Amino acid sequence: MIPADLSPLRISLETSAAATLIAFVLGLAAARMVSRMRSRWRGLVDGLLSLPLVLPPTVVGFILLLIFGRRSPIGAALEQAGLAVAFSWPATVIAAAVVAFPLMYRAALGAFQQVNPHLLDAARTLGAGEWRVFTRVLLPLAWPGVMAGTVLAFARALGEFGATLMLAGNIPGRTQTMPVAIFFAVEGNDLGLALTWMLFLVVVSLASIALLNHWTAPAPLRSLDMSEQPAKPLRLSFDATPPVAGTSVLDVSIGAALGTFRLDLTLSARSGATAILGASGAGKSLALRCIAGLETPELGRISLNGRMLFDSSTRVCMPPAERRTGFLFQDYALFPHLTAVQNIAFGLQRLPPDERRTRVQHWADVVQISKLLDRYPHQLSGGQRQRVALARALAIEPDILLLDEPFSALDPHLRRRLEEDLRAILGRFGGITLMVTHDRDEAFRFCDRLLVLSGGRTVASGPKRELFRNPVTFEAARLTGCKNLSRADVLAPDRAATRDWDCVLGLDGPAPTGMTYAGIRAHDIELSAEALPVANAFPCWVMATVESPFEVTLYLRLHAPPDPGDCPHLEAEIPRDRWDELSASPQPWTAVLPAGRILLLKD
Repeated sequence: MIPADLSPLRISLETSAAATLIAFVLGLAAARMVSRMRSRWRGLVDGLLSLPLVLPPTVVGFILLLIFGRRSPIGAALEQAGLAVAFSWPATVIAAAVVAFPLMYRAALGAFQQVNPHLLDAARTLGAGEWRVFTRVLLPLAWPGVMAGTVLAFARALGEFGATLMLAGNIPGRTQTMPVAIFFAVEGNDLGLALTWMLFLVVVSLASIALLNHWTAPAPLRSLDMSEQPAKPLRLSFDATPPVAGTSVLDVSIGAALGTFRLDLTLSARSGATAILGASGAGKSLALRCIAGLETPELGRISLNGRMLFDSSTRVCMPPAERRTGFLFQDYALFPHLTAVQNIAFGLQRLPPDERRTRVQHWADVVQISKLLDRYPHQLSGGQRQRVALARALAIEPDILLLDEPFSALDPHLRRRLEEDLRAILGRFGGITLMVTHDRDEAFRFCDRLLVLSGGRTVASGPKRELFRNPVTFEAARLTGCKNLSRADVLAPDRAATRDWDCVLGLDGPAPTGMTYAGIRAHDIELSAEALPVANAFPCWVMATVESPFEVTLYLRLHAPPDPGDCPHLEAEIPRDRWDELSASPQPWTAVLPAGRILLLKD
């Protein structure tokens, strides 16, 4: 039967709509705040915000009654102002909003935490403030989870009973919601009326779930026309767009901590490409993030072209949106909900529309993706995504371009091809390019200067050829690819005993003060099938070989044939044709360590 008075349905719908709106706004704000918290208080704040989810509704209602009741200071003050809350329709909204809020908050927090933080960082480096980062990137990507939380919050508010009865009571036509009407119908033994209100409640709840499924259903993917993919490598003319005039200057001297890791970086870079070389965990990416403003150092200074980006002594810390740094992330960090053209134009919102279109088209032509501009990132190959990300970073005309392992996600063939393409593209940039990598060959090919990081410390820096020729320190030699390193004791100004190679070496000049290691690169060891009357020549036996298409790596034992369990003294690399000649000769051979190629190293 249809009840004569439908006010419980109206009150429930109005209350749930108002409560959901309140929970939506406050839930998003709370979720964003907690998602950005890094302090030890995060767990406590999260627990307090989630508390109504685990407390019995009657307890929640009692707490609200203590806050808004007529005998409470807040309730008395509101009543004097003519705004009595208890036992009124606003009380039903407050009760429903409080019990629905945790569902909205938890769903939004989970959705926010699923968004790749690099996407938010990319938006910041493209000049977006926090509100634009939230509305254009975070919220659209988290939207399915946010909508799920909204619908669940609405359904929870619709079914709220205990807190509502405690704070708002049962006033027909004012505070009597459907759950309250069901309770009192059962109490009055009118089971038919209770059943009717129950069916109304079930129908509205099912409609809410249907909307949830509709809003959170994945959108169909567009088909991908492979014929549009560019097949030829870039062939660029450097006449069309001249490099930026003048010389860019970056000076960095900072100390930064991330968890238990500490970075102490000193860097000076000028126009051109500089590589930060180091093993995984050396602090390379942290260095870039500090320069871009995505992490804040504890102390020091960062200046770029005369602008002070960070200075701990004067408390200057320019936000990422104002630093004019183009950042190419390791995973490219393309916004998945935007097309290629929208990605490139993201940082150009302050430009007039015509100028924005012109600049996007220019950089799309430079990186040769003009036919791909209407595609989404999931429809692009790895190399195409890199080009879109590069065009996006360069379109804002940054003072410095930061490249975080730009080729690590690509296969070797595509990596070399795109490396050449990127070098050609950057010929049009003209500013500072700072690239981090753990690949010494990549660093040598791509950059003019190198800085070597180890354990967060700068262990060497300088022109690449000089640094490879004379790395000075043990860590610099190791990170630049020296595979033969031994503790060394200086016996005379031009003689040193190597502990790990068990031999005495003649040096090409006096040993530097503080020398503790000797090294030699694998390709600098000379091998002969005959005994040679030269300095630093030792009999050797081959313990193992590793073959590649064009060269062979040999693991050598000096002085005597190896016994079981012995380790090799040295690693040598020779061309395959040289290996074919030597392998036909009986051992021992002669290994020559030219004095001029010995690296004299400090700790």
